[in-house]
Amino acid sequence: MQLSRRKFLHLTTPAAALSAISGIATAQTYPMRPVHIVVGFAAGGPTDILARLIAQWLSERLGQSFVVEDRPGAATNIATEEVARALPDGYTLLAAVSTNTINPALYPNLNFNFIHDIAMVAGLTRSAEVLEVNPALPITSVYELIAYVRANPGKLSPGSFGTGTISHVAGVMFTKEAGIEMVHVPYRGSAPLVVDLLAGQVPVAFDNIQSSIGYIKAGKLRALAVTSATRLPWLPDVPTLGDFLPGYEVTGWIGVAAPKRTPVTIIDRLNKEINTGLADPRIAARVADMASTVFIASPADLDELVIEQTAKWNKVVQEGRIKAE
Repeated sequence: MQLSRRKFLHLTTPAAALSAISGIATAQTYPMRPVHIVVGFAAGGPTDILARLIAQWLSERLGQSFVVEDRPGAATNIATEEVARALPDGYTLLAAVSTNTINPALYPNLNFNFIHDIAMVAGLTRSAEVLEVNPALPITSVYELIAYVRANPGKLSPGSFGTGTISHVAGVMFTKEAGIEMVHVPYRGSAPLVVDLLAGQVPVAFDNIQSSIGYIKAGKLRALAVTSATRLPWLPDVPTLGDFLPGYEVTGWIGVAAPKRTPVTIIDRLNKEINTGLADPRIAARVADMASTVFIASPADLDELVIEQTAKWNKVVQEGRIKAE
């Protein structure tokens, strides 16, 4: 039997070898009881919906219940800490999100370290933010927005769905790269942000595309650009911010993670089953309905993504002087 590099390194000591053999045996019978997927948001949001979608798939494939538990609060830190402290046996998983790579810069005194205490298992989806304005604003392009802000300092304040969220850091990156200044207006979630944007209480915002796309297509909001590297099939006529600010890209992601010392064999089995589910046309269609794309990746690739994005957002948070609420 050939061993991967990860498994080989795990076998470099007798104790580790015994641990690996035990892990392999566990993986052959895993799961033997219900598995819990902890979500750091309230029920009904995109992360909760996707967690339940993949939980149903895993339950059917592996013959045990995968149960979603919502633990909202503290910008996902409550849920993440619960999983970081759980036994690394594959029975407690985390619905990991891009916010987990922003939080270390915002909360330096956390009781866990996401990179050191959490192991990525699989991706689920990737999605973009959309820069949008109330149609009453006489702005139809990113260039016009930049010019308006420069000509009218202090008149436009961009909204986000929360301090330190992906929509907030997307806005900070935009103002920095565009060389403009705008005073940020945080909301407690996408829903109240969209309500005020529709009413004109806040004239411009970065929001997740899932919450805004219906209003954009109905003409109630005007999309200026998306934050993805390429145009999106749901808004094919809307350019990317990178078209105006070369190199600009912000995408959120949702995945599955586990406590760090969870046996590699269990992580690999979950990764295989989840990736198979994401390739299933029924699940892919559900994901597309949410204006997202499936995110198929290996655990190693996801671990690298977490390290890369943690460094990226730390720089943005520090340069933008973003403080947690």
